[in-house]
Amino acid sequence: MARHGMMDKSRRWRKTAAVCLAAVCLAGMAGCGSRGTDGSGTKVVLTTGFEKDEVFRIESSVCRLPEIMVYLTNIQNRYESVFGAEIWDTDMDGVTLEQNVKDIALAQIARIKTMSLMADRYQVELTDEEKEQAENAAAAYYGSLNATEIELLGVTEKTICDMYKEFALAQKVYQYTIRDINPEISDDEARTITVQHILIRTYALDGTGKRIAYTEHAREEAYEEACEVLELAREGSDFDELIRRYSEDDTATYSFGKGEMDEAFETAAFNLGKDEISDIVETEDGYHIIKCLSAFDREETDANKVKIVDRRRAEAFGQEYDAYVETLTRDLNEELWDSVAFIHDENVTTQDFFDVYGSYFSDFIKS
Repeated sequence: MARHGMMDKSRRWRKTAAVCLAAVCLAGMAGCGSRGTDGSGTKVVLTTGFEKDEVFRIESSVCRLPEIMVYLTNIQNRYESVFGAEIWDTDMDGVTLEQNVKDIALAQIARIKTMSLMADRYQVELTDEEKEQAENAAAAYYGSLNATEIELLGVTEKTICDMYKEFALAQKVYQYTIRDINPEISDDEARTITVQHILIRTYALDGTGKRIAYTEHAREEAYEEACEVLELAREGSDFDELIRRYSEDDTATYSFGKGEMDEAFETAAFNLGKDEISDIVETEDGYHIIKCLSAFDREETDANKVKIVDRRRAEAFGQEYDAYVETLTRDLNEELWDSVAFIHDENVTTQDFFDVYGSYFSDFIKS
């Protein structure tokens, strides 16, 4: 099942990086494509005509090396504070985690630069108060840096201030473009249910964590076991005890809305009434026996309505953003970009760049 099946390392890396970058408060917006590509997959690269610290240009907007280093160093230190410095030793199919994080950071910065350019189209500007907030936030963050960090990042207080202003302007553009998008979401569409389940797996894991599908004979044995467990459940055996004895999923209880789980699992679950037990449901993970604990949760359903509205707004913005991106000229200094690497210095520990922005613009972000 997609919800709790094994994710490959590359997806886990992207998810973790996205969590780190979500502090920019633009994570729900449509992003740029992968490194050095446009929306159609055509590579757009220019390695001449740049100043020595220019990483890329989008029309008149330029991203310089200190901006990239502020992003990457803060993200790097967030990773290391949780996983340790050895996290960078991992790779997946020849792609290192460092390169993966670099690519995501590049896309995020390009997104913000592009959205700042969109501000001219909509005549969106920062107020004097918002500019002052950015200046105060920049002073606070820059003041937290030590001499080594300032030197190795190559950053000035003005650079930080300009970055924060671009963040705020991008957020303002996003709010402007979704201002009239307020879809009505029904209880049925947003309904959230809670179930327990028992999983009898139809795969094993090898020493590297890779799935090995059961043989036909082993699948038949797994199905027979599932049938026996279902019979016990319908005869009144304690479902919690059956989970403890038979289930091969680390998680016993799931709360979810429509579109969040494996289709077969979800269809069966949403057709159950409270305390009802499903037939055997087959997914890519194996055989499931599902018991409905709650067929409708008012609080969770209302919360899910907010998520659905946010998703619809992000989708609407994404369409407008993608159309705008297609009109732009984008040039990447590939030689400089390929030379960019993480800083490994015990005196470089800064990781609050995104948090400082959020603390000064928290009300603005929520609006």
